[in-house]
Amino acid sequence: MKNLLFLLIFAFLAVSCSEKHFLKDENYRSKVIAQFEKRKAEAAGRGEALFSVLDNERLTLEQKEALQFLYAYMPLCDLADYDGGFFLNQVDAAFRARNFFKWGKTVPDDIFRHFVLVYRINNEYLDTARTAFFDELKDRVKNLSMYDAALEVNHWCHEKVTYRGTDGRTSAPLALVKTSWGRCGEESTFTAAAMRAVGIPARQCYTPRWVHTDDNHAWVEVWIDGKWHYLGACEPEPELDAAWFTGPAKRAMMVHTNVFGLYEGAEEKNLEMPLYSIINLTANYAKTRKINVLITDENNSPVEGASVKFMVYNYAEFYPISTNTSGKDGKTSIVSGMGDIMLWANAGEKYGYAKSAPDDTLTVVCLNRSRGVAYEENIVMNVPPEQAVEALNPEKVKANAVRFAYEDSLRNAYMATFITREEAVKFAAANNLDSTETWKQLNRAQGNWQEIRDFISAEKENSNLFPFLKSLRDKDLRDTPSAYLISHIHPADNQEIKEGTPADFVVPYILSPRIESELITPWREYFRKQRDAATREEIRRNPKYLVDYVRDNIKINDDENYYNCRITPRGVFDLKIADRRSRNVFFVAACRSFGIPARVEWATGKPQYYENGKWIDVVFEPETASDANLPKGKITLQNATGNPTTPGYYSHYTLARFKDGAFKTLDYEGSWAVAKFPFTLELDEGYYRLMTGSRANDGSVFIDTRYFELKQGRPITMAVKMPDTENKLFVKGIVDMNTIVEIDNNKLTLKELSKGKGLLLCFLDLGKEPSKHILQDIPAVSRAFEAWGGGVMFAVPEGKMQKNIASEGLPKQSVWLNDKENKLLNSVADALKTDVKDNYPLVVYLNSNGGIIYSSIGYKIGIGEAVLKTISLE
Repeated sequence: MKNLLFLLIFAFLAVSCSEKHFLKDENYRSKVIAQFEKRKAEAAGRGEALFSVLDNERLTLEQKEALQFLYAYMPLCDLADYDGGFFLNQVDAAFRARNFFKWGKTVPDDIFRHFVLVYRINNEYLDTARTAFFDELKDRVKNLSMYDAALEVNHWCHEKVTYRGTDGRTSAPLALVKTSWGRCGEESTFTAAAMRAVGIPARQCYTPRWVHTDDNHAWVEVWIDGKWHYLGACEPEPELDAAWFTGPAKRAMMVHTNVFGLYEGAEEKNLEMPLYSIINLTANYAKTRKINVLITDENNSPVEGASVKFMVYNYAEFYPISTNTSGKDGKTSIVSGMGDIMLWANAGEKYGYAKSAPDDTLTVVCLNRSRGVAYEENIVMNVPPEQAVEALNPEKVKANAVRFAYEDSLRNAYMATFITREEAVKFAAANNLDSTETWKQLNRAQGNWQEIRDFISAEKENSNLFPFLKSLRDKDLRDTPSAYLISHIHPADNQEIKEGTPADFVVPYILSPRIESELITPWREYFRKQRDAATREEIRRNPKYLVDYVRDNIKINDDENYYNCRITPRGVFDLKIADRRSRNVFFVAACRSFGIPARVEWATGKPQYYENGKWIDVVFEPETASDANLPKGKITLQNATGNPTTPGYYSHYTLARFKDGAFKTLDYEGSWAVAKFPFTLELDEGYYRLMTGSRANDGSVFIDTRYFELKQGRPITMAVKMPDTENKLFVKGIVDMNTIVEIDNNKLTLKELSKGKGLLLCFLDLGKEPSKHILQDIPAVSRAFEAWGGGVMFAVPEGKMQKNIASEGLPKQSVWLNDKENKLLNSVADALKTDVKDNYPLVVYLNSNGGIIYSSIGYKIGIGEAVLKTISLE
């Protein structure tokens, strides 16, 4: 009996001793556990769904501590919208990859914890990609070195996904595979997820805004054998630390990444919060300087606790690349690149600003300004100079290009399975539907076309069918299941509608599930079931019931939803905690569920409901009451005489309203309200800034700012005047040089065609005389274009290509493009804010950054010489 007891005790001790801690450092582990207990209490509203998985007696100590680490630091959206089983699967998948691949044992615990275990890359919606990617990749990379495995994973990513611009909501990785394309933020999220799936530490790096050109970019860093390396996501190169953006990154003012959890790495931190850090990686890419700032009051005394924004000019606004708080001595600093930066500081409503140049050792910002003063000023923002980039081995580049083309063919073969126009027309005829509209919606759906076809089939008798689909964004059609859409439109016949709702409001402001930038999910019936019919009717009569409910029951915590991923409306209701923007989406969803027209107003972001013939601003916090339902003032903007191009909103100018010590840009991107000059806007009374910028060819920007008060009954008219660039070449618009075109069955980017110098791009209607003049004009200066050595492309819009083209004497580097669906033409015309209207030729010269510094539309003589003169001035 004693021997048996001894054996049992020995066995128990053996098992106990074999249990390994995931969090090996005792001090670090105690911090994680303390934070976990706080989050567990905070998420009590979803306690069973989230934490019951920890009660499983079969969990190892490693699994339990890994789960506790994730729960301790995950953003609110994950606490609200996913269950414990999902997170356990993520933990198990990470451990499986670590144990399966030989490099798994070489990854330090802290690197594994933050850059492999963590299931989230940025603000994407989550799915089971980690396990799917592991299964598909494991045999492909298991016998490679860690370095080569990273390259191979990126080749696989390119087989699945390529670049195309889209909206700011980040699709889940599997949804991206289904579509096969996405913007850089989605490509980098997808690629980092694939790397982590095979146990390679990865993180998404991000320049929040370039300064030498508009736009931004995201890419991936991978940890290989003790060092971080960069790569272009879904853009495989023959080596790491090589990408098209190597040159632009040398001019970056900021490169950073978010790190999940309590991070103790050596990198510079722009921000350290209880749940995450933002680390500064700029020095890995560019020459840097330390920007030292002193904040003072009007008596030159240091100001503690002032908000300090480090801002760069991009998209016709000053955009913060980092935000700090001044210390007791009034000082703060960041590490940034070698260009000018605008420092904006405020303490309450008092504010001040100053420009910091690369040679400045300390910049003083005095809080000596307050709202209401009308004035105008001019500012020049200079950017870091262009830097040389070392070329890769030509043989490697050539071999990589062959493989690149093969990978394109694999993806294109998949995309060829999407529904065709002919199939869509046949489907429409069989279901007595409008063929043009049916094809348009199915084509928008891309790889999700079968789900949208099923939805159309189910709702073909519904008169709201196509208006409903039109209320959705393209991405909604690409990643929303049919059942989710049916859950929103299906109650249309018996949906309770608030009395007095205009007929044309029913679809966009009641039936539509598209509110802001959240993922579409089913929430309508869930909310309706929370209240009986009589209560729903009472809510419709008095929407303030919902305002009071949200104010009293939803706790606001902006800091803890730090990836800025919207919590779903049901997640907000269940968790009872949300950031403000997710709270606003929830309110609108609740209103729509009860038949009340509601929206998040696009330009200002205010939640509103419609009642008695007008939109009502909703006030949840008492401190915002003074900014709600304000009197309206009118401003008319005109195109100033002599502008070199028609100014575009966000391309050349923006309007911003003063609030809480800073100016917030009104979001009119793509809005019909500012589509054509002159136009009049009806805006809340307040203090406004009109900012207009002209970008020169070297990237520097000449800015005009006008500050003014807008009052009811005092209409204002202003001309949007492009500032003079003072003998520097003016950039009329910007074209994405990563745009892919097909030349002689080869996929090439505009950047590749430019050969690092620039690209002459001519859109021709070959059957008309003005375009024929171009084919006579350019040969006269062919030798000069050949000596220059940049790219020359003649693009023929869809339907205008001819079999026999008179192309004798053109520069040797000339190529021809059949511009299918006029994609490139539309991109260039959009950048120029013009409509070609069959007025060919359209001729533009793009510099190496995609800046349009020459353009000509219609019949002109001497275009070749004019372009060469422009090139000579660069």
